[in-house]
Amino acid sequence: MSPAPRFDLRTATAVADLLRDAARAEVMPRFRRLAAGAVRNKTGPLDLVTDADEGAERVIAAGLAARFPGCLVVGEEGAAADPGLLGRLADADLAFVVDPVDGTANFAAGLPLFGCMAAAILRGEVVAGWIHDPLGDDTAIALRGEGAWIEAPGGGGRVPLRVAPPAPLERMVGDLSWTYLPEPLRTRVASRLPLLAGTVGLRCAAHAYRSVASGYLHLLLFNRLMPWDHAAGWLLHREAGGHSAGFDGQPYSPLRHGGGLICTPDSASWQEARARLLEA
Repeated sequence: MSPAPRFDLRTATAVADLLRDAARAEVMPRFRRLAAGAVRNKTGPLDLVTDADEGAERVIAAGLAARFPGCLVVGEEGAAADPGLLGRLADADLAFVVDPVDGTANFAAGLPLFGCMAAAILRGEVVAGWIHDPLGDDTAIALRGEGAWIEAPGGGGRVPLRVAPPAPLERMVGDLSWTYLPEPLRTRVASRLPLLAGTVGLRCAAHAYRSVASGYLHLLLFNRLMPWDHAAGWLLHREAGGHSAGFDGQPYSPLRHGGGLICTPDSASWQEARARLLEA
């Protein structure tokens, strides 16, 4: 077994630069300029892929393979083409999960709310995460045990991230992805949204996680947990001081792809959110 790579500030900035370069080369030139046939359905009308997704993933995967020889790269589009790729995460010494354009539906509609995400997984544990905003041209970064911050190009202007102070449910603002919940949970959660101070529907996990780690949202709720959608954001939220767990209270794992996830400022607010939103 080769020595594990060290994810320090220098490495974190290098990966952020890779995501930025891919977004500048493959994503932004196509924003609001997608050619006919450049948007396609995968599993349904809410599950899209564009030429930007595929082009950016190729650039990112090649860059990661060059910097971390022998690593496994599991991209959303690569896993769609080869479903067996996702199963290799459990046995990989070092893997990266990549979502080249998170919020593809927004991107395809010309809405400026999408991001580029990657996370490093070392023997099943998330050790680093990146969420790049191509329009703002900055990257939210988390290193396990070392905090979370937003970094401007060139490694300068680091702004530490911190979750919002704990609040009762009536004072929480959240992004709750209830669309994919199974019944009767879907109807139950949707009917209880008025219990919160407010809700948003960003249709973009990248910006939802950036918002909750920055203290602009209190609460996130997800059902589907594909690792390219959640590994980076989960670590960002955790390193910014937040608490999260599956609907059953179990800790998040990138190897677990169901069971839901609730993210809140602390354990007490997680308990309240789960009880009042999910329980019959």
